[in-house]
Amino acid sequence: MFTIEHEFDATVITLIDEGGTSLEEDVTILAFEECVVLEQLDPLSGEPVRVTLSMGQLADLAAALDLPEGSYRLERPAKA
Repeated sequence: MFTIEHEFDATVITLIDEGGTSLEEDVTILAFEECVVLEQLDPLSGEPVRVTLSMGQLADLAAALDLPEGSYRLERPAKA
């Protein structure tokens, strides 16, 4: 299950773990214009853990999901 909310400066997606016997904490994804932040509560400390991906890293992740093992470099369009 997941939810989507559109806020002023970000789209917020929350992934809710409904399956299995070992439920994980919800994952919140904050999509901004310049980066994407993944956030999950650490059950031991009770503190949120955050990972920030640049848009380039996000594009690499999307490409990596469909590729076999190896090392890759995506060609990026030149900035104006």
